[in-house]
Amino acid sequence: MEHLDDTRPRLTGSWPAGAGTVVHDRGWLPGVHSAVRCAGALFGLLLGIDWAAGTLTWWRGVLWVLLALLLLIVLFPVRVSAGPGWLATRRLLRTRRIRTDLLTAVRPVDGVNRRLVLRDALGGRVEIDPEVLIGNPDLWYRLDEGARRSEAAGTLLCGRDALHRLARRLDRESAMGVFRASGME
Repeated sequence: MEHLDDTRPRLTGSWPAGAGTVVHDRGWLPGVHSAVRCAGALFGLLLGIDWAAGTLTWWRGVLWVLLALLLLIVLFPVRVSAGPGWLATRRLLRTRRIRTDLLTAVRPVDGVNRRLVLRDALGGRVEIDPEVLIGNPDLWYRLDEGARRSEAAGTLLCGRDALHRLARRLDRESAMGVFRASGME
């Protein structure tokens, strides 16, 4: 039930359209090449061992192809892209997209591989690796720009500290990169 004095921002479902450029993860294509090489090497190794042992049959060959394809699917990297007011991740079969200017929660997940889980007010959810943001300052700029807007609008309810820690880490990494490039390490 809505009250007359309700001060929450009105949420719309339209995606921001603008003349801003879309930026992509620069490390995605080398990741794809690495996944293909690993799957191809596994396939060649299994096929070679089976052939050398004299046990290669057509159905074992199909099994090795399926195993190599499974490895390719597991190793295939996520493609991250961002534009003004949105961030998207694309896997092999699914694309997830959030509005960065309507962020409600940012939660770091620690474990074997670190993840940053972002949620928006429209119900969107995206998981990204923080290393992708560190390696792509343009992606970080788009995310930070939208997060600042959502923080100013009051929609970012959880995770401000996580974003500020990530921003400090990115600044530290950028400074170290400049020092390394200038020989002042």
